[in-house]
Amino acid sequence: MRSRTSPVSQPITIRRAVARDAKRLTRLVRGSSAYEGKYASAVAGYRVGPDYIEAHRTFVAVGADEHGGRVLGFYSLVLAPPELDLLFVADEAQGRGIGRRLVAHMCSEARAAGIDRVRVVSHLPAEGFYHRAGAVRTGTAFANPPAVPWDRPEFEFRIPSE
Repeated sequence: MRSRTSPVSQPITIRRAVARDAKRLTRLVRGSSAYEGKYASAVAGYRVGPDYIEAHRTFVAVGADEHGGRVLGFYSLVLAPPELDLLFVADEAQGRGIGRRLVAHMCSEARAAGIDRVRVVSHLPAEGFYHRAGAVRTGTAFANPPAVPWDRPEFEFRIPSE
């Protein structure tokens, strides 16, 4: 089992996603081990397209490496209504604080946009992460078969003003 507490071993930069990131973000979503087995249907055929990246505040965490940077994770903030629509960290990069950094960045973006609360409908295996990241459980998003045949926890990040 991989460690969930190892420090980030390389510099990480969070930058705005661009259209050329779309295929990498799609691969990250579809390749996530959190969506294997019974959860596979939720991401089968899922696509993060250039149009999605342009329409929402989508940011990527990029790690420096010999290839000039590698996408280690990303998130997408929808402004109206405020929702953290996507948050993924590459399987091999989990446990290194990247998810927490993405959440902190998202909260900063929300604050700059004048938003005081951001809703999150969590994937079941990510529920613990959102608790640890400071989100408050607010309810349940009920199943929506066939795409999502299970109930999901609903959270809210409360964004304090500075």
